[in-house]
Amino acid sequence: MRNSGSGGANSTIIGSVANNSTSVVASAPAVALSMFYQAAGQAYALTMQNAASNQHNLNALNPTLVANAVKALSTP
Repeated sequence: MRNSGSGGANSTIIGSVANNSTSVVASAPAVALSMFYQAAGQAYALTMQNAASNQHNLNALNPTLVANAVKALSTP
């Protein structure tokens, strides 16, 4: 059933939707930049985790490498 009024309700609804759309469009750059910062931070954290893991693995190999080097130097 159609509203037989002056149409004030329709203009209010249209204005509300327009305001909501404007606020969504206005916040899009901030949301996009925050998503970029989140991805960059996660990539940096993964890089640091890989560096720490590689350092741990090299430290585990150090005694073997030093023993082999000493053995190679001490054998004629």
